[in-house]
Amino acid sequence: MRVALVYPPPWKIAAPGEAPFARGEGPPAEYREGDLDADFHQTPYGLFAIGAAALRAGHQVKVLNLSATPWRRVEEVIGALDADVYGLSCWTANRRGVAYVAAAIKAVRPRAHVVVGGPHATPLADELARRHPAIDTVALGEADATFLELCDRLAAGRSLAGLAGAVVRDAAGAPVRGPHREPVADLDALASPHATYPTHIVMTSRGCAWACTFCGAETTWGRGFRGNSVGYVVDAIEHALARVPVRMLQIKDDTFTTSKPRVRAICREIRARGIRFLWSCDTRVDLLDEELLREMRLAGCQRLSLGVESGSQRVLDAIDKKITTAEILASTRLAKEQGLRVRYYMMIGNRGETAETFRESLAFLEAARPHEAIFSCLSIYPGTRDFEDAERAGWLDRAAYFDGDFQELKTPFDASDADAALMNAWFRDHAGLRVLHRDTLADRRATLARLGDHHAAHLDLAESLFQVGAIDDAERHVRRALDLGTPVPGLAWNDLAVIAKARGDLGGMMDALSTAAKVDPQHWVLIQNVNAARAWFKAGGLASGRPLDLVMRHEFQLLERTAQPTLPGPLPDDFAEWGPAPSPPPVAPGWVKTPDDEGSRAALGARARLKVVPS
Repeated sequence: MRVALVYPPPWKIAAPGEAPFARGEGPPAEYREGDLDADFHQTPYGLFAIGAAALRAGHQVKVLNLSATPWRRVEEVIGALDADVYGLSCWTANRRGVAYVAAAIKAVRPRAHVVVGGPHATPLADELARRHPAIDTVALGEADATFLELCDRLAAGRSLAGLAGAVVRDAAGAPVRGPHREPVADLDALASPHATYPTHIVMTSRGCAWACTFCGAETTWGRGFRGNSVGYVVDAIEHALARVPVRMLQIKDDTFTTSKPRVRAICREIRARGIRFLWSCDTRVDLLDEELLREMRLAGCQRLSLGVESGSQRVLDAIDKKITTAEILASTRLAKEQGLRVRYYMMIGNRGETAETFRESLAFLEAARPHEAIFSCLSIYPGTRDFEDAERAGWLDRAAYFDGDFQELKTPFDASDADAALMNAWFRDHAGLRVLHRDTLADRRATLARLGDHHAAHLDLAESLFQVGAIDDAERHVRRALDLGTPVPGLAWNDLAVIAKARGDLGGMMDALSTAAKVDPQHWVLIQNVNAARAWFKAGGLASGRPLDLVMRHEFQLLERTAQPTLPGPLPDDFAEWGPAPSPPPVAPGWVKTPDDEGSRAALGARARLKVVPS
């Protein structure tokens, strides 16, 4: 079977210079640049997982990220690409785009089979099928086995009646829900996406043992936690590192450290194999301890992202977070001691939120001092307890997700209008990444002493030494990181360039930048410095009287250029051909994600507009 896996745009996007689409087809009236989190444009990991499984089963597979593609080009792509099965990934933010793409496919490929899955499709599967006749099948939850069985049946000319884990159409076209399909028990039996696709996102488990009111993980994965084996995970990491431009990965499990013994074993296996790379992960504050954090740091972990949500215990209890503010403080302190950057994910508008609890959160951040915090406004997602409770209370009608053109339903759960206005006013000025703490020279000396001769700790200490003018000592620690085999030599040579410039050694600066560009060029700080130096020399260098400002920074920040299939870059000319070796996709020269791009700028909307009005 020819299988096209497509990540659709959020709506019909107008090309530059093109008139915007009519209301209801284009973006919502209130949409502003930055409302879509930059992470929205990443191809969902599930598409890569299904693509890898379908390839292993013998199908021909293409993965296309059209999440930022102008609509006229989307139509051209669909018109040129002749597939038997189209799989579309549906999230709340792109639910309208999914419907438009499905209809466009059926208009030119009426015999093709359109399958929709994803975290938005699963809880609204029956309504999705009823509302959109262009959708043939809705795959529910974990769709690996469902999708393969669907392809096998279609290839054999068999009916899809009774397909487990899916809503399919009967002979009259009416949607019928098949029997329940159990989640995959042995995740190691699945094909690894990293043997095929160049993504820096790695998932080592599925599911979450908790049930926060705003989260729909249980709807997608089922109840509980399942993890890949240690060997499978470390093999996947090696495959991933062979395909990405820098040795940096993001582990994006819902809760990576659910099993502390498993994570300790993964970290020890990474070190036993001599795999050098830097990584981040997401987890909970109540699943950390000193031994685990040390093992993670020595295995390359640089950033720990914690779902904190609120600094008010009342709100934490209301959303069933099952953590305490004391646990947050304790885990933050332990992580900092190991030199880990700590990032908090915070929320505005959760149930129980008031002006008072919001001020508690802001005061708590001042006390906790994570390195970074990103606030987001509560979105009511189908499949969550918030959604179910709002429907039950009568102020939310699920029809809004089909009739409304909002991006996501960002609305306070029960805050008063006055309190919501206060929070929105603050959010407008503080959306995106907030830097709250920088490690001191003393902190970094203590971390190096605690960890031993660790390459990343040497680089961190070098940065602090440079900031206080101890240039010779800074250079010594940078060179020690290089001697130890730092996995980011481009950043180390960038440091040496900054040090040479501070000494007035412009030749040494350019030599170091040239070396960095040869050995490890794909770092956003390095590119920023190289471009600054080129512009400075072009303007006349020292004779121009202009300053040359170079940056020494070591945040965990990936360079993300828009290249298919990971991001919505241009497609190769032969994208529609089904030969065994398509051309490598071109890389768009423009967008590079930086810390300024983190987080959505979309504020809370008005809850009143969603109240059910009796007819």
